[in-house]
Amino acid sequence: MKKLLKTKQKEFLSYLEERRGCSDLTIKSYDESLNEALLYIEALEEKEHILLNLMPYRIKIASLNPKTISKKLSAVRSFATYLNDNGMRVVLKADESIKIAKTLPKPIAHEYIVEALAGGELEERVVVTLLYTLGLRISELASLELQAISHDWVRVIGKGNKQRDVPLLEGSKKLLDAYLSKYKRNRFVFEKNGEKLSENSLRYMVIKVFRRVGLKVSPHQLRHSFASQLLNAHAPIADVSELLGHSSMATTQIYTKLGSALKQQNYTMAHPLCGIKES
Repeated sequence: MKKLLKTKQKEFLSYLEERRGCSDLTIKSYDESLNEALLYIEALEEKEHILLNLMPYRIKIASLNPKTISKKLSAVRSFATYLNDNGMRVVLKADESIKIAKTLPKPIAHEYIVEALAGGELEERVVVTLLYTLGLRISELASLELQAISHDWVRVIGKGNKQRDVPLLEGSKKLLDAYLSKYKRNRFVFEKNGEKLSENSLRYMVIKVFRRVGLKVSPHQLRHSFASQLLNAHAPIADVSELLGHSSMATTQIYTKLGSALKQQNYTMAHPLCGIKES
């Protein structure tokens, strides 16, 4: 069983590089984590699935800091998800999450998004534009239906089946109209063979668009960019929270921390006295 998992590990790493657009450093990190994990994980072939018992591995890495443990376990979970998506029924045992401090999101500067859009194909530009101007999660974009779009608004179905209405910019509407006039769609904005396009397919479009301008960008970073742009322009945090579909404003407040961190960094770089040390 371990030999089969090692073979699947190579396929998984190729998937990360070719389909997910991960950097060489990220792929190396996954490879090292999985090499270590597979030395200790118990792999048991049961009737309907393969059981991967993580407990021996968790005992091995228990002395590490929570962030490192979480990163290592995340690699194993991603690998298990890949296996399940590709025909192997895998169940993880002893897979409890590790609590770690939240890190600040990493938005993409507006000028880089504009540059990437200039070189994208029509469907790719629509995907990036809607993520950036509506602040959507990739799952929300994949599920976006034609009937949810009016002239000025888009009704989004978010987490927990909660609905929210987000304004549709005039430029976004024109681009969307051009796309829908070129491609016949029955129910969903993004379809293939009558079915909604998968999240992975949409994610890959984003990766390709930004790869052409030398950037590695995820769909969620465009959502971060949406929020950061609004808050930096002094939009009320309550309004931004509602537009993002956050259940609590505490989640939205992480973007205000990001803004403060960037302001401090810019101040440090720009102020003439910041480079002077006391003698």
